[in-house]
Amino acid sequence: MSELSDLVRERLKSWTFSLGGPGTRARLDKITPPANEFGVDPYGFDLEYAVAAVAPFLWLYRKYFRVKLEGLEHVPSEGRVVLVANHSGQLPFDAAMIAVALLMEKDPPRVVRALVERWVPTLPFVSTFMARIGQIVGTPENCRRLLAADEAILVFPEGVRGLNKPFSERYRLQGFGAGFMRLALESNAPVLPVAVVGAEEQSPNLLDLKPLAKVLGMPAFPLTPTVLPLPLPTRYRIIFGEPRRFTGSPDDDDAEIERKVREVERDVKALIDRGLAERTSIFF
Repeated sequence: MSELSDLVRERLKSWTFSLGGPGTRARLDKITPPANEFGVDPYGFDLEYAVAAVAPFLWLYRKYFRVKLEGLEHVPSEGRVVLVANHSGQLPFDAAMIAVALLMEKDPPRVVRALVERWVPTLPFVSTFMARIGQIVGTPENCRRLLAADEAILVFPEGVRGLNKPFSERYRLQGFGAGFMRLALESNAPVLPVAVVGAEEQSPNLLDLKPLAKVLGMPAFPLTPTVLPLPLPTRYRIIFGEPRRFTGSPDDDDAEIERKVREVERDVKALIDRGLAERTSIFF
């Protein structure tokens, strides 16, 4: 069984290098996360595992969503940073595509830690998989430790309200939570706005079956014209804005923190609006 697992992992890694193109192996070798005797970092990230696991997501990135990037140079190559993005699409393909972009397109590559909802690791097999590819539950303590270690974290301040909003409200931001701003102020980390255009149309939410979601212990159970988890092959565009530094204390009153949060929300909305204005087709 172990030999079979090793064979599958090697095949997936070969697929990653093939999809990534010339120089991919050499670029990924530049990543040197701290590892313990088990080959993982303090949060469970396993680079060898991640290079293999990224293969199907890289195929989606290159061949299915055909992601177009803008502003990648704004993402710092090192040092702590909080990436703040809009969220949509029922399943978090948007987070996966942002992570793939930074891992496969940036040189040197950057591992970004997407913060997942507390209920996600309760799904079978998901907890270990998420940890091995570097993603963690978005608790304040986890965020503090990551930023103190000069990591890049990816947050979606809309939460599941953005992910599962109805299609009639596509590209309408659902109101950002303030937690990311207090963490950025506490750690003196820049905040970098990110817009994703295309994910809203991948699995349109026609109806949320809330009673069924409650039975299953999920935040939502959307009824879509697609068969989840299979999304439509929409064309993604990811726009990275310029990082901003905010001054102040994480203990400032709510009104002051909210003012800063609204500034970031406006930045993300402006990037979304630009992406929509320049888009000529949902699928091409």
